[in-house]
Amino acid sequence: MSTISPSTVRTERPHTLDEDTLCAAFQRTAAERPDEPALRTAGDPVGMTWREYADRVRRLAEGLTSLGLRRGDTLALLLTNRAEFHLLDAAAIHLGAVPFSIYTTSSPEQIEFLMRDSGARIAVTEEALLGRLEEALAGGSRVDHLLMVECLDELERRRSPGFDFEATWRAVGANDLLTLIYTSGTTGPPKGVELTHGNLLAAWRGMHAAWNLPHPGGSTISYLPSAHVADRFATHYAGMLFGPAVTSCPDPRQVGRLLPEVRPTMLAAVPRVWQKLKAGVEAAMLAEPDQRRRQAASWAIDVGRRAVALEQRGEPVPDDLRREREQADRLVLAGIRERIGLDRCEVAVCAAAPVPAEVLEFFHAVGLPILEVYGLSETSAVATANPLSRPRIGTVGLPVPGVELRLADDGEVLLRGDSVMRGYRNRPDKTVEAIDAEGWLHTGDVGTVDADGYLRVVDRKKELIINTAGKNMSPANIETTLKAATPLIGQACVIGDARPYNVALLTLDAEAAVAYAATHGEDALRTEVAAAVERANARLARVEQIKRHRVLDGDWMPGGVELTPTMKLKRRAIAERYAREIEELYA
Repeated sequence: MSTISPSTVRTERPHTLDEDTLCAAFQRTAAERPDEPALRTAGDPVGMTWREYADRVRRLAEGLTSLGLRRGDTLALLLTNRAEFHLLDAAAIHLGAVPFSIYTTSSPEQIEFLMRDSGARIAVTEEALLGRLEEALAGGSRVDHLLMVECLDELERRRSPGFDFEATWRAVGANDLLTLIYTSGTTGPPKGVELTHGNLLAAWRGMHAAWNLPHPGGSTISYLPSAHVADRFATHYAGMLFGPAVTSCPDPRQVGRLLPEVRPTMLAAVPRVWQKLKAGVEAAMLAEPDQRRRQAASWAIDVGRRAVALEQRGEPVPDDLRREREQADRLVLAGIRERIGLDRCEVAVCAAAPVPAEVLEFFHAVGLPILEVYGLSETSAVATANPLSRPRIGTVGLPVPGVELRLADDGEVLLRGDSVMRGYRNRPDKTVEAIDAEGWLHTGDVGTVDADGYLRVVDRKKELIINTAGKNMSPANIETTLKAATPLIGQACVIGDARPYNVALLTLDAEAAVAYAATHGEDALRTEVAAAVERANARLARVEQIKRHRVLDGDWMPGGVELTPTMKLKRRAIAERYAREIEELYA
């Protein structure tokens, strides 16, 4: 098997992790890798080297200084995934300033709140988003300077007499703020999570110790919003610490098509990305005209699944199955990984939401074990992770070194460690609610811990369904089961709190639905969705089952009425918007 094992990836701890700040780590990486690629875009064979990256960061830092940006000041970035985000963010932190990103799907009203709450001195955006930012600023908040990313060369030409770049970045300390991460705001206004340089370095030290990460370098893709802590953690800050070439992908729907070009050595993805990759592989298998090749693919994946099932039960894989698995990998599975562009991937991560076990089992079977991790913005992105050597499907793993975990009496997950945020910006009341006197962060998630210490997250504490019979249920678990039943379901929202039974609002995955309807017809499409709901019900406890469902027209987009930019359900907004449809399901 070509699956990466812990022994093949174990390396000495990178010296960058011994630095006190991301500025120092950046400078060390740039000095050690001057001619290696640092930033690139799709189709660009070379991109920007670390020498060029560092030179531009220095010039931009001086330019920002000339505009009055100082230590502790905030810089607002309203940008799509592009190299300029990395340049500007890195330049700001070298000044001891606090750059933060705004979701590009935010409304002018939301942007206005963030600008006012953050106290941003300077804002940077791009032509396509300028109108929205200008409308937000017209609402009353003010900035000293509004810059266009298309004109960065002008900023780089500005000079600040007496500016000493090295002395400035060396004055930044571990306790200085690194960034603000604004929460999605599913139940109210977003809160600004204040993360320090020390927080992020503690989180990455824990991850490196947990995973024995591979040698520095490699490649990855930045496609999640930079306002999301996951993208900053896994691409932007990881770039400074380990030096991978980061390819920016402004349209997250294109990440699957970009994989064969980039061939990332590390990929962090939300469940929907892995689900669509799995569906793509299975569709290609069905469309294969050569019957022998179809049969070979089915055989190879079945072999992998049988071996994975034994491993997950903690049972040894017999020698004959081990040899058959090696043969399957050599003849078929390695080719599947190569075709989807993940043949070089050493660490594949899934986070942000529950993922169907079938998806994880599939990729484990094809020789690409996906590791579920768990964390929050408040924990600098990570708190627990499945170990490379013994991942346990259905759990989010063990606490990473440096993080303590315990469960409260009601099952709430509590976390403590140096990666926990400094607090919420301008909200000492919310900070005290979240972090108790002993330093425990109350996550709001309910979980269980097995005998070996693996954490299983059940659901958000406030989102558990309690029906009229007093039965407690996790809507997220039911929704995950529904989406696992067919690739046709894009989103699912289960309703049942204080109700006699559960119902579901469903949306269709646009690509999968169009393809299915073109082959089988619209009536067959609806029939298949109904059949999928029944298949899901067969896997649920009777009290959890969906008695009625409604397939809605259109899709729910990240940052829209129904979904946060990180694709979490806005349950209250959904209940209000679809009140009539919900009542009809209970009529």
